[in-house]
Amino acid sequence: MPIQSSIQYISDSDGNPVGVIVPIDLWHEIESERETAYLLKSPVMKARLLDAMHRQESISLEDALAKLNF
Repeated sequence: MPIQSSIQYISDSDGNPVGVIVPIDLWHEIESERETAYLLKSPVMKARLLDAMHRQESISLEDALAKLNF
């Protein structure tokens, strides 16, 4: 079933829409997009995110844990 057809609208007694029920997968997608948009508002965070997105090198999980003193 397409996501759009699984969205449910809630109306008051006059038929005015007052709420909506969305599938959880769609909700997670919306929240993720909102968080990204929020982070991109900050020039510093935007630069960090873009740098991380283009970064080629990585470290192992063990090295990361060691750097965090775990």
